[in-house]
Amino acid sequence: MRVRQTSKRDIAERMHERYLKAKSRAEKGELLDEMVELMGCHRGHAQRLLRGGPPRTAVEVGLRRRGRAASYGPRVTAALKVASKATGWICGKRLAAALPRLVPALEAEGAIVLDSELRAQLLRVSPATIDRRLAEARRKAKPRGLPTTKPGSLLKQQIPVRTYTPWDQEQPGFLEIDLVAHCGESTDGTYCCTLDAVDIATGWTECEPVLNKGQLAVHEALERIQHRLPFPLLGIDSDNDSEFINAHLKRYCDTEGITFTRGRAYHKDDQAHIEQKNYTAVRLLVGYGRYEGPEAVEQLRRIYALSRLHINGWLPVMKLIGKECNGSRVTKHYDEPTTPFERALALRVISAQARSEFETELRQRGPLGLKRRLDAEIDRLWRPRVGGTPTSKAAS
Repeated sequence: MRVRQTSKRDIAERMHERYLKAKSRAEKGELLDEMVELMGCHRGHAQRLLRGGPPRTAVEVGLRRRGRAASYGPRVTAALKVASKATGWICGKRLAAALPRLVPALEAEGAIVLDSELRAQLLRVSPATIDRRLAEARRKAKPRGLPTTKPGSLLKQQIPVRTYTPWDQEQPGFLEIDLVAHCGESTDGTYCCTLDAVDIATGWTECEPVLNKGQLAVHEALERIQHRLPFPLLGIDSDNDSEFINAHLKRYCDTEGITFTRGRAYHKDDQAHIEQKNYTAVRLLVGYGRYEGPEAVEQLRRIYALSRLHINGWLPVMKLIGKECNGSRVTKHYDEPTTPFERALALRVISAQARSEFETELRQRGPLGLKRRLDAEIDRLWRPRVGGTPTSKAAS
């Protein structure tokens, strides 16, 4: 009868002890037959085990495990956790690109204390190593919400589909926009929403809460976003929701000289940029819970004022610059991760005044302090949910 691998070592040790105590050749032969039957191994291998015992492990011998010694110690991992927490646990490629600006800022606010050697190690750590070291800390649940988009037919034929109306995607000012509903598990009644907007060229992201899905409320929210943008608004691209395909927004865009286009119905890939930001800039912050009333709108506005600094000033983004198709395999190529603020500066579209104001706000709020303040404001949003019932983060 064969035995499990986990018990073979114990059997070999006991049989080895009995073999050493055996006095006659016949007794040793019987032990050898028993060993072969129990272990199911070759007779020569059984003889070696009986005479010498089971081989010692590397721990018993005092040897270290095979492989290259670790290049970075626990202090580097601890500093990476602080930096990653300050950026909302972004991926290794984006975090590695952010570290040259992030580390001095974290040191300035006292979040980390580094000597010259540790700082040099932290700045040269690779994206793959970052992902390995932080894998456990990044595991989080990813809930999903309810779709609330309803097609709008009014003026639909007057608003061109962007597939056939190409934009100059290298020029800042062309935004993809979408409405994110905070309806919880039911779309009944009136609930708050967030107008989410992302600039295609720079990745600059703006969020503005609205009290309801009314056309006028969405129009006013877009005006507020236009006034906050650090560069002129040149064009918007929406889905076919009735909150966007209406006379209010069409007339506003015509008056302001803003190009207004829409995506194809049932083609979310036409708005890939904003669909991604709906999750990273809205859902990751405030979850999928239901929010109602003016107080919730004001609290959301405070949250988005902080996240505007955090996303555009501290979080690098990567832009897709090319694809290679080799059969069924598609290889994507991205540019170097850069923050939206740095991209806008490189394109020379931000005025001196807007640049000075944004840099002053970044200096006044360090990355980790800004993230902690943001988390505190989010907690205040969750506590007074509808009916005043306390709600935990996990439930959102």
